[in-house]
Amino acid sequence: MADTVVQTVEVETESDKPRRFVFVLLDQFTLLSYASAVESLRIANRMAGKTLYEWRVIGEGGEAARSSVGTIFQLDGDLEDVARDETVVLCGGIDVSAATTKRLLNWLRRESRRGVTMGGLCTAGYALAKAGLLDGKRATIHWENQDSFLEEFEDVTLTKSVFVIDGNTFTTAGGTASIDLMLKFIADDFGETLAGAVADQLIYTTIRTDQDTQRLSVPTRIGVRHPKLSAVIQMMEANIEEPISPSILAKDVGMSTRQLERLFRRYLNRSPKRYYMELRLQKARNLLMQTDMSVINVALACGFASPSHFSKCYRAQYDTTPYRERGARAARLSV
Repeated sequence: MADTVVQTVEVETESDKPRRFVFVLLDQFTLLSYASAVESLRIANRMAGKTLYEWRVIGEGGEAARSSVGTIFQLDGDLEDVARDETVVLCGGIDVSAATTKRLLNWLRRESRRGVTMGGLCTAGYALAKAGLLDGKRATIHWENQDSFLEEFEDVTLTKSVFVIDGNTFTTAGGTASIDLMLKFIADDFGETLAGAVADQLIYTTIRTDQDTQRLSVPTRIGVRHPKLSAVIQMMEANIEEPISPSILAKDVGMSTRQLERLFRRYLNRSPKRYYMELRLQKARNLLMQTDMSVINVALACGFASPSHFSKCYRAQYDTTPYRERGARAARLSV
């Protein structure tokens, strides 16, 4: 089979020296986020017909790292000093708190003091925040980890963007957001034409910017396009710690409480109260699984004044108690 002939894109470079990236793979890193980033750089080189980017892969221990799908990746080296003109990219994934070791944090702080630009893909923003490198800055993280992140890092301005670049740090929401970030870098480095060519090769038809949010809109998520229903759900999601009564929710969208009940029954087959409870319990489960917050503090953060009421509602929803959920998490992390 003949090799495919690629129409290269002419790019002008101020230096013949490629831009270098250092990917740091944390334990159980998300494969999609890492692959999306490195493939974008590879394709940029291919489309330009020259080496614009180089990269190496390191990690704690310097031998191998396990991805989220179980595949083992050989590393080029251990955590070591990087050049100031290199860009460090942490790749996070499952149980990022367990993967954020003391040694990693010390290395991050040291490299940051040396002026190295660094960022995190997917959940790796947690490690950067834990090291104190995002204090006073804007950042993002996968939507599933936002509740726990907000509770732990009050000095970070968390957004819902697909990626954020703030000074010499950057973060992404995970998944294909790595493509959007790398296309931004490629466009800034060598122009929009090359970035567009890379997107075409990836069959990536919609390039997102840092103004785009990572989650689908409420109407798309619930499969219902009803403006008042969407408005009520948005208010619910924004007021978990101090729940708003159905009567006030209804009044705020110009409806009676009975009309709101009918609206939820018609489109979501549950009452507003039930739907609100499910949102609160979902957040509670995220906090129990992702943080070390006490069960009582989790209950308070999710609008439950009584721990016993919280435990009863949690068990009815998930068929286990909050304390057993926390114990199962601890057992899993100790393996």
